[in-house]
Amino acid sequence: MDPDAVAKAFVEHYYSTFDANRAGLANLYQEGSMLTFEGQKIQGSQSIVAKLTSLPFQQCKHNITTVDCQPSGSGGMLVFVSGNLQLAGEQHALKFSQRSSQCSL
Repeated sequence: MDPDAVAKAFVEHYYSTFDANRAGLANLYQEGSMLTFEGQKIQGSQSIVAKLTSLPFQQCKHNITTVDCQPSGSGGMLVFVSGNLQLAGEQHALKFSQRSSQCSL
């Protein structure tokens, strides 16, 4: 299994789900998962999805610029994503980056 192909498929699935139905991300997180968002640490699938669904915008489109991955050493991988986030009704895109660790293969 090609790790780069797995990372790319994961990223495409994650961000298309985020853009269309943030609540649908719940099955991608575990109770031990943690999201750090602007300095706030949020743990657990339900809490993370609650945070993501409470963001102050309804529609968005992620445009991915880079997807970098490497083995984590424990049978998973680290995935780093960067790109632009276009909010509905906004002229300028926002830059974003996200790192996901321990994505199981």
